[in-house]
Amino acid sequence: MTDETPSTPPQPPAAAPAEPRTDFRIGEEFGTARKNLPPVKIVGIGVGIIVVAWAIAAFLQRPRPSATGMIDEVVSVEIPNQHAVMVAINVDFQNNGAKPFWIQTIKADLQTTDNTFSSDAASAVDLDRYYQAFPALKQYAQTPLQREGKVDVGSQAKGTIVVSFPVSPEAFAARKLLRVTIQPYDQPVPLVLTK
Repeated sequence: MTDETPSTPPQPPAAAPAEPRTDFRIGEEFGTARKNLPPVKIVGIGVGIIVVAWAIAAFLQRPRPSATGMIDEVVSVEIPNQHAVMVAINVDFQNNGAKPFWIQTIKADLQTTDNTFSSDAASAVDLDRYYQAFPALKQYAQTPLQREGKVDVGSQAKGTIVVSFPVSPEAFAARKLLRVTIQPYDQPVPLVLTK
């Protein structure tokens, strides 16, 4: 008998050592906000600077009235049997703007303890009739301040307007506020006078 050793199957040749695996994540390579956009802090600072600059510019460029003035005398009379008063108001204002001040509308607002009332100024043509009917209105009367009137640059305007409010003379005397608003044609901000 011969000595035979069991034969082992032939072994494949040894493979070359494998390279270490790389961690491949396609989501992080392209298209993420963290990789493509600036940090939130920097964007927030930039937006904050823009908002502050816009607010300063808006404040400095806001429209302002081109005229200044005041309400001088106020005279009221009761309209008999109507629970209303007729009021003559003298106003005085100066055009400080760069162009003429053309009056478009004139109105007065009355604020009492209970309510607020508004009245457009009476036409200048009607003032003589009102003065005849209520002589007390003429006490401090000046030339009528008219719609469509023009106040040149640097000029001063004085005039009387007549309005009526549906309140008693006592309520008018105890008023909280009397305001005259003169709206010019070509300017966004009206002239507001209070007393």
